[in-house]
Amino acid sequence: MTVPCFGLSRRSRGGFQSSTVEAGLSTRLPSKETMADTQSYKNHAQIVPLYHRVLSLLILLILIGSLVNLNKSWGDSTRFYSASLIVALAIATTMMFIFVRTFPLKAQDRAIRAEEQLRHYVLTGKLLDSRLTMRQIVALRFASDTEFVALAQRAADQSLSPDAIKRDVKQWRADTYRV
Repeated sequence: MTVPCFGLSRRSRGGFQSSTVEAGLSTRLPSKETMADTQSYKNHAQIVPLYHRVLSLLILLILIGSLVNLNKSWGDSTRFYSASLIVALAIATTMMFIFVRTFPLKAQDRAIRAEEQLRHYVLTGKLLDSRLTMRQIVALRFASDTEFVALAQRAADQSLSPDAIKRDVKQWRADTYRV
């Protein structure tokens, strides 16, 4: 039994499958296999233009503008108070912009570390080398199972940078969940 749900139909066992719209157009979402074929070292970095470009530029302009306003209001006690409050708000907004990105990334890093520990344990019966840093483990997630163990050992032995680890991956394993 399938139940239609916004272009996807849900099977009774919990899996999702693509469905088609009545007009015959496919609403198929890209599968993991399709994305794995397209994702590589060259295009794995994901940028959200509204966040990374527009919002960051807007916050920078607000911070600079508030500092200019504070400087111009120096000596005028009525304007100076308002200008200093605007600077405080601009700094708070900048801090929120940074934290709203870094806190979820830390949580994702912890999940990736647990996943890669489990993956290494399943493949070898041992946990990952304790010399590996979090950034190295995060970079190792792109390695296929066939090269994962050897690359993890080489990364620990040679203290490879995360970028070097990603460059050494021959069979790219896509990670489409991290932004």
